[in-house]
Amino acid sequence: MEAIPEQIETLFSKAGDYAETKAKLLKLKIADKTSDTLSDAASMLVVMIFTTFFLLIFSVGLALLIGEWLGKSYYGFFIVAGIYGIAGIIFKVNKVSLVKTPVANFIINKVLKTAQ
Repeated sequence: MEAIPEQIETLFSKAGDYAETKAKLLKLKIADKTSDTLSDAASMLVVMIFTTFFLLIFSVGLALLIGEWLGKSYYGFFIVAGIYGIAGIIFKVNKVSLVKTPVANFIINKVLKTAQ
């Protein structure tokens, strides 16, 4: 049977190895979650860019169409701007339920998925 000092030394050695492995695992989990979140954010950014271009071109086309119907092109631009103004006010009033809560829930779900 090994002497007690040798057993204690082996125990400390194994505990140190366990702590190193646990730290490496934590680093890998953090790297995985960070890369997952950043890739989601990057793909969302690309979708937002394309959506912005679509809305911009669609808005100009709609403004020109409305302006043609009303006889003066700038009437169409005023009407489209008014629609965006009303949408902006509605968004401002409801920003917590439309943006803040869903984004917070998304982040919390991503973080809690790692903890499991």
